[in-house]
Amino acid sequence: MRSHTWWRRKTLQTSCGAWLRGRALRDLTNLLVLDITWFTESMGTGRPVTVETRHCIQEMQPLLKPCLPAPRRRTVSQYACQRRTTMENHNKIFTEAFDILVENAEFCENEGPCLAFMRATSVLKSLPGAVCHLADLQGVPCLGDQTRAVIEEILDSGVSSKVKDILSNDRYRTLKLFTSVFGVGPKTAEKWYRKGFHTFEDILADQSIHLNKMQKAGFLYYDDISKSVSKVEAEAVGRMVMDIVRSIVPNAIVVLTGGFRREKEFGHDVDFLITTPETGKEEGLLSRVMDKLKYQDILLFSDYQESTYDQSKLPNHRFEAMDHFQKCFLIVRLRDELVRGEVQRDVGDHWGWRAVRVDLVVPPFDCYAFALLGWTGSRQYERDLRRFARRERNMLLDNHGLYDKTKKLFLAAETEEDIFAHLGLEFIEPRQRNA
Repeated sequence: MRSHTWWRRKTLQTSCGAWLRGRALRDLTNLLVLDITWFTESMGTGRPVTVETRHCIQEMQPLLKPCLPAPRRRTVSQYACQRRTTMENHNKIFTEAFDILVENAEFCENEGPCLAFMRATSVLKSLPGAVCHLADLQGVPCLGDQTRAVIEEILDSGVSSKVKDILSNDRYRTLKLFTSVFGVGPKTAEKWYRKGFHTFEDILADQSIHLNKMQKAGFLYYDDISKSVSKVEAEAVGRMVMDIVRSIVPNAIVVLTGGFRREKEFGHDVDFLITTPETGKEEGLLSRVMDKLKYQDILLFSDYQESTYDQSKLPNHRFEAMDHFQKCFLIVRLRDELVRGEVQRDVGDHWGWRAVRVDLVVPPFDCYAFALLGWTGSRQYERDLRRFARRERNMLLDNHGLYDKTKKLFLAAETEEDIFAHLGLEFIEPRQRNA
């Protein structure tokens, strides 16, 4: 068999070589003989694609010039905080599949696969172009056997069988529905599912179910707060919040954070960071803000959490998702006249307003830069930033501060740039943190 293959290659080499020489071409060393795949890929994209080694017919190359040199190994950091990730995602076909796998892993409390798929999603979002072949992933970190298997299957057939199975799974669909309600987490959703509930009607009709205050508001305003909030609406809420805060403390700092600060066009809620240049002036500020929201008939729901911030108990060596600043989780009435531009409402919506989820967080001024960095996100970006600080710099970073374990002291920072400088990282703008 081996000798037969060699004979075929030798015959191809001889006949094609003779044909090329018969064309009276002066310099064969400047030519490449390409496989038909180069042509079909070019037709598919509507333009000539870059010639890669895999496009060359290797048997012909001894007659011509050597095929293209092996592509330089792609250098991609394993840390999201060293990658620039904008809203332009060239690999949605993979990241959307991984998002479903992440969500399902969270429902199943499988932390390992959850983190693996999150990291894979993050690194694929940062790539400058679409992945069309497994060879395109050479040098790309954070892709284990499971994630590569999913990518390969999508490349081959356009879909992932794992994702198809999850989407058709009754438990997954039910838990996804229940956790879409404000105040309902995976554990509560799982408990309802085990009781045999599959719809909102099942839950609301059962007298044995006792909803807490947040869940009651979640069901009451579900039609509004389950819909995306636009950037225009978020900015309208921002003007409303800023007017109220500055009527109390004129020089207060109010910043829109979260996905909207990263230039997302839509989000599920609106987050604001509020502080004052004078340390101590922020105490009691949220209570007064909520009083004004109630007086103006804007506040529909509130859950206030008092500050538990204690500098003497820092640094915290355990990762915590939430910080210890005073905060409140709200549902507010956003009136149409506050939204600049045309407001589209579905038939049956409230006349002249919609309910919007809003989070207000108030750190002391000396923690402001750290809180701003933490509340800007994305979740995976912040996770990798803290991992980088711990592993590469022997430091502890969270929303409260940055602690140098080598020097045994806290490092002060007035801006996000100061924090990046302490970590020896190039500063990355919020719009490039969409990991």
